Amino acid sequence: MKQRPLTGTITALVTPFYRGEVAFDDLRKLVEYQIKGGIDGLVPVGTTGESPTLSTEEHLEVITAVIAAARGRVPVIAGTGSNSTREAVSLTKSAHAAGADAMLVVAPYYNKPSQEGVFHYFAAVAEATDRPVILYSLPGRCGIEISVGVVARLRAKYPHVSYIKEAGGSVDRVDQLKQALGRDLTVLSGDDSLTLPFMAVGAEGVISVASNVLPKQVSTLVRHAAADEFAKATKLHRSLYPVFKALFVEPNPVPVKHALAAAGVIRSAEVRSPLVDFSAEGVKVLSAALAGLRR
Repeated sequence: MKQRPLTGTITALVTPFYRGEVAFDDLRKLVEYQIKGGIDGLVPVGTTGESPTLSTEEHLEVITAVIAAARGRVPVIAGTGSNSTREAVSLTKSAHAAGADAMLVVAPYYNKPSQEGVFHYFAAVAEATDRPVILYSLPGRCGIEISVGVVARLRAKYPHVSYIKEAGGSVDRVDQLKQALGRDLTVLSGDDSLTLPFMAVGAEGVISVASNVLPKQVSTLVRHAAADEFAKATKLHRSLYPVFKALFVEPNPVPVKHALAAAGVIRSAEVRSPLVDFSAEGVKVLSAALAGLRR
C-alpha cells in the first residue's frame, strides 16, 4: 500500500445511528459529503465515532464501510485504541486486514498506567502493523498524557510511529514535541479551536470534529495556514471560532450530530447511552453560532 501524507484536514467521523443500529446508508452519505467538501482524510470509530459504545463487530463493520465508501480517494485512518493492550492489538490487526491506511491509537484510558506501561502498549500496537500509527494524546478523557520521552522512544524504535494527534489543549506541548523531534514527528491538532495556533508553531493539520459539518470551511482554513497565509487563516478562524466552541457546549459528538441532522446530512442525531440527546439550551447556543456564520 502506497503511503500518503496524513496531513491537512482529517475528519473524525461521527457514527450515524438510526433506531439503535448503525445507519450505514447515512455513513456512506457522510463520507461522500466529506470528500466533496475537500477534506484530506477520514477517521472512523474514534472518540467522535462513539467507539466505546460499539460492539467489536460494529467497530470493524464501520471501518470496512468507510474504506469501501472512500474508494481510495482519501486515506482512511481507523481508530483502534483501547484501555486493553490485547484489544488494541486485535483491532489494529483487523483494521490492517480490512485495508485501513493508518491507525489512530488513543492512550490507554481508565487504567492510568505508568509511562513505561504506555510505551509498551504503543509498542505492542506498532508491532501489529507496518502502516502509520498516529498516537492520540487525550489527557482530559484518558487521565494520562503520552510523555515527550515516550513519543521519542517510540519514534526511534518504530519508523512508522511518526504522527501524534495532540488534544491536550497546550500550544507549549506542540513546541515541546517539535523541539524534541522536529521533522521526525508530524503533529496534528485535536482541537478545532486550536488548529491555527498549533499550526503556527509547527503542526501540519487537524483531526477535526467541526469538519463533519463544515468540511469546506475547515479545509480552507488549514490550507491557508499550511501555505503561511496566516492573515487569511486568522480571518476564517475568527468567523468559525463560535461554532468550534458551540460544538463542545455538551459532550462530543452530541452537538455535531445535531448539526448534521439539522443540515440533512444524516437522518438522526441519535447517540448511544450514556450520552443523551442535546438539551434545548445547547440547541440554542449551536443554532446561534451557525446562524452567525451564515450572516
